[in-house]
Amino acid sequence: MSGIPHDHYEPKSNSAKWIESRLPVLGLLYDTLMIPTPKNLNWMWIWGIVLTFCLALQIVTGIVLVMHYTPNVDLAFASIEHIMRNVNGGHMIRYLHMNGASLFFIAVYAHIFRGLYYGSYKAPREITWIIGMLIYLLMMATAFMGYVLPWGQMSFWGATVITGLFGAIPFVGETIQTWLLGGPAVGNYTLTRFFSLHYLLPFVIAGLVIVHIWAFHTTGNNNPTGVDVRRGSKAEAEKDALPFWPYFVIKDLFALALILAVFFAVVGFMPNYLGHPDNYMEADPLVTPAHIVPEWYFLPFYAILRAFTSEVWVVIIANWITGGIVTAKFFGVLAMFGAILVLALAPWLDTSTVRSGRYRPMFKWWFWLLVVDFFVLMWLGAMPAEEPYATFSLIATAYWFGYFLVILPLLGVIEKPLPQPATIEDDFNAHYGQSDAGSAQTTPAE
Repeated sequence: MSGIPHDHYEPKSNSAKWIESRLPVLGLLYDTLMIPTPKNLNWMWIWGIVLTFCLALQIVTGIVLVMHYTPNVDLAFASIEHIMRNVNGGHMIRYLHMNGASLFFIAVYAHIFRGLYYGSYKAPREITWIIGMLIYLLMMATAFMGYVLPWGQMSFWGATVITGLFGAIPFVGETIQTWLLGGPAVGNYTLTRFFSLHYLLPFVIAGLVIVHIWAFHTTGNNNPTGVDVRRGSKAEAEKDALPFWPYFVIKDLFALALILAVFFAVVGFMPNYLGHPDNYMEADPLVTPAHIVPEWYFLPFYAILRAFTSEVWVVIIANWITGGIVTAKFFGVLAMFGAILVLALAPWLDTSTVRSGRYRPMFKWWFWLLVVDFFVLMWLGAMPAEEPYATFSLIATAYWFGYFLVILPLLGVIEKPLPQPATIEDDFNAHYGQSDAGSAQTTPAE
């Protein structure tokens, strides 16, 4: 657990002592719930419980769905219709699972951008950030494979397009593509292996989530000031932090209730709003949809993938230098995965000694421009691959890479940060007024 001084679990009864001496699970739960948490956390720190809820929801609803799903190209679409029409509550279970994926990605994007703004990736939390990026990659893989399972038109052609990207990799591309598909083209072997991996990966994600939580419990939680909880003595730590239970648990549950009210309204009244109508038609390899698009949470990176055509000068140069090995398609694949890689490398690309963006006036402008850029890329990913969208995609992609590879390193050198509070207690008192130790222990942080 964290090196912040705090009370540890002391079993009182003989049975508790017996259990604790053999399997210290009670002490682990106590230390997790009572871990000192910076008392100045704002509402952007509620996404962790939303993500935990989403993971549990996806696993539980997924287990129920696979009891009625048939992973066969001749029966998959019909089995989905069976779930929707004949299984008791089947339509609600499926809609919860479908829209639960969207809530999952809304929460993870809010979580990631909050970390970028407040510098949660900076030392000593680099490993925590990398584990989070691994979870995000597995989420993307799981969601993609799950989108294929209904075996609708967009499922089939989405799988064809995305797996075809790997075929653009020089020398080993065709081998990787065949391994992914299980054969020469998207078919029954593709569906069965995607079904198997879609069922397995959430449990891998759950394991990584436990490691992720363990990691930030070891280093301590970041907070809006970027100033760490004092570790000199228990008295100092108590001035900067509050126990996670009951203060932050109640706050997180309140926020979760508000978010779930909106979520269940969407599930109940507009469950197909974020879906694609073509996916309610059974897959037909002989009929190509007019416009193939992935789910909305993939759109920013899909726009980056399509931004690099054979007419873009960097693609022309790369193609000439490599003797034709780096094609436009391969360059797009590199850019798509590179966009995620630069996100993961943020702890080393950001050279500023100040952790929180709250005290970085120049950083704020560039950061919010990045947020706008992300939504612009999302919109462009849903547009046809034609002008002027192709040019806009290239400009938005250039800013994404420019932010991480140029702007972040330069800001650390040229930016003059604002004065930071010496302690979390100072920041808390500045926002909520001077308080004694007793009142601080009864005032939930916001």
